[in-house]
Amino acid sequence: MIVKHERKGGIDVYYVKKNITDAGMEKYKHQFVTPSLIDIIINDDADVYTDDNRLLLKFRKGKLSKDKIDTFYENMIDFARTTSTNRKLTSGLKTAKKVNSAKDLAAMTNIVGYFDSLGPSQKAMLKKHGMKLNPAVRETRFNMLYPDKFKKLVPLIREIDNYYEKIVPDHYKKQHRKAKQTYFKIADTAFTTVTTNVNYKTTIHTDRGDDAEGFGNLVVIERGKYTGAETCFPQYGVGVNVRTGDVLFMDVHEWHGNLPIKLENKDAVRLSIVCYLRHRLWEKTRGKTKKFMKRHVATYRKLHDITANAHKPSSNKGGGVDDVIGEVTVGAINY
Repeated sequence: MIVKHERKGGIDVYYVKKNITDAGMEKYKHQFVTPSLIDIIINDDADVYTDDNRLLLKFRKGKLSKDKIDTFYENMIDFARTTSTNRKLTSGLKTAKKVNSAKDLAAMTNIVGYFDSLGPSQKAMLKKHGMKLNPAVRETRFNMLYPDKFKKLVPLIREIDNYYEKIVPDHYKKQHRKAKQTYFKIADTAFTTVTTNVNYKTTIHTDRGDDAEGFGNLVVIERGKYTGAETCFPQYGVGVNVRTGDVLFMDVHEWHGNLPIKLENKDAVRLSIVCYLRHRLWEKTRGKTKKFMKRHVATYRKLHDITANAHKPSSNKGGGVDDVIGEVTVGAINY
């Protein structure tokens, strides 16, 4: 609920209070956002604060460079369409019993950069080959398989980082200080990890895994036409219509989710990009040397190569490395 609205330097500044109590939000947890919960959709430059003067979000239109956006999309979209079945809660599915197959759970959500956990199959392969990976952190599959494409993603990630520093400097300073303490990061940024989602409507949730002292962000690249998918804070009745070129900084530890998305073209795409610092990754790797990082990455890549050679398909019907050493994205970020 908006309790105050003013203009400062061409920016709308809103102060909002909770429509729903903290206890009341529990019944909305992992439910989809509905229009009835939202009082206002923000379409222009805005800062939003709570009625006790905490920053909820800052939104800026048309800030990002078209060439960097296009390059990111061209190099990421094929991999971003890879499906994962690890996201039942933010997909609105609390248990696998509610669906008929893994296909029902599949969502096009993926990670880039570095991550702080290993899956059971990865741990088993390490043990089988007498290899150690301590701490249990790793490169993402995208980085390993497509290093040249990853390099082409970095200019947009750095531009997001630059606006983070300019628009939310206090939070940036704290997060960047931690990023400088680890080599397991996206170079010259405050980020270790990027999550991408394609046409993914998330339920009402709060993020976990990111650094609590930092501040969340969201960038969207659209192709074709769609309506909806606004990123919303239902407890406060506020939504933001993030489109190509825009950048949203937001408190992801407040309840948030998306309104329904309606594709006007069947092949329309809403590619959302979320950059963040994973707290456990920082905890596990801060103070490690660059030499340690390179040796650690080499060990994981060796494991990947061993697994790939051991599971080459005998036909073109699957059985490849991705089936054995697939991505684990539990605790990644969605919006």
